[in-house]
Amino acid sequence: MMTSNGHSPQPLAPAAPNPNVLLQVRDLKMYFAITKGVFGSVKGYVKAVDNVTFDVNLGETLGLVGESGCGKTTVGRCIVRAYKPTAGQMLYYGDGNVVDLAALNEDQLKPYRRDIRMIFQDPYSSLNPRMPVFENVSEALVNLTNIRGSEMEDRVKEAIVRVGLRPEYIRRFPHAFSGGERQRIVIARALVTNPKLVICDEAVAALDVSIRAQVLNLLERLRQELSLTYLFVSHDLSVVRYICDRVVVMYVGRIVEAAPVNDLFRQPKHPYTEALMSSVPIQNPRHRNKEARIRLEGEVADPSNPPTGCYFHPRCRYAQERCRHETPALRDIGGGRQVACHFAEELELRGAVLGDVV
Repeated sequence: MMTSNGHSPQPLAPAAPNPNVLLQVRDLKMYFAITKGVFGSVKGYVKAVDNVTFDVNLGETLGLVGESGCGKTTVGRCIVRAYKPTAGQMLYYGDGNVVDLAALNEDQLKPYRRDIRMIFQDPYSSLNPRMPVFENVSEALVNLTNIRGSEMEDRVKEAIVRVGLRPEYIRRFPHAFSGGERQRIVIARALVTNPKLVICDEAVAALDVSIRAQVLNLLERLRQELSLTYLFVSHDLSVVRYICDRVVVMYVGRIVEAAPVNDLFRQPKHPYTEALMSSVPIQNPRHRNKEARIRLEGEVADPSNPPTGCYFHPRCRYAQERCRHETPALRDIGGGRQVACHFAEELELRGAVLGDVV
């Protein structure tokens, strides 16, 4: 695949070790410098993403969850290269060869920006109010492809129809649409380049509750029809439980657990995940008040000055002396599960209320 400057980025290997893998993130770091003074001298770093490793498989919806500030959105923005990572690899296997997205320059990235697209959280701020829908949606085609004229208009109309809107809407401006309709336009903009991987950054968080299910069903239908792969970034565990196949849980820039969605909700292996599960809303009144919500004491660790050992140990009710001094590695414990806890096999943790788990 040639880039706009006539050079082809060199693949790192001929093919993925697993044919089902679309993206491998390895030891990803994204540090933001803390500067001070007139001359902007660096006094430290905010470790927004710190040694994050996971795989995204073809055709799946992988959830990336955690509290606000845990680094999940930063991971998504690194993958689309809105940020250039401080360190690590993002190995993409979309065309049969592997390319490290983290190592490419802007010219080399151009073909991959068509393959990897992002749906942003706020449909009001992510659309240019001064441009009609056609220009908002076609902007990616203008910047990333050679498609022009009637072919471009056909592509935009096709994308608009796919998300459930009428083709004549392309002449209207964003202010003429509701929040749910605007988010459909944002989805159409992401799909217009025929991507393989879509990063959904809190894609339904800004929508009214009555509209969320419609948009989630739309995303699931599009995934099946277009053979898409999603990385679904969210803090809403009810949404994650509904749409995701696997889930990666982050805390202060690090992964603490990864598992198939039903396994994670039924039997978490990390104390932080257990606390998250206890916060899942219980829809069935018969199951309410059976288990008290776990309320974590203290504040989320400062990513510019994290604690020693396990980052979660100051808030963990199971913490022991080892946790204060030794950083737990993210390790495989079988069944497609990974966990970063010294005592994962010993702890008996409770999940979400079983009567409400899908």
